[in-house]
Amino acid sequence: MSDDARKQMAGYRLTTAEILYHMPDHPSILQSFVWQRLDIAPHYPRLQKFLDFWTHNLDGKLHSVNVAHAGPMTPNRYRHVAASSLLH
Repeated sequence: MSDDARKQMAGYRLTTAEILYHMPDHPSILQSFVWQRLDIAPHYPRLQKFLDFWTHNLDGKLHSVNVAHAGPMTPNRYRHVAASSLLH
């Protein structure tokens, strides 16, 4: 079993954060950055650590952060195809 699968079994979920920040040279312009990792909802410790790093080490001031996460890992679903056809 892969390390990512083990993490998902332990409660980690694929988390995506869209980070909007002010460009350092042009503060009136917003730039978008997408961060994606396995993290634990609802506290998101890895995202919090990344945002702390951002605020202390990078010049672009944060504007907003939108967070989404996938649901828990579940067994695959399948269904039988009632009909199929082929083209050349």
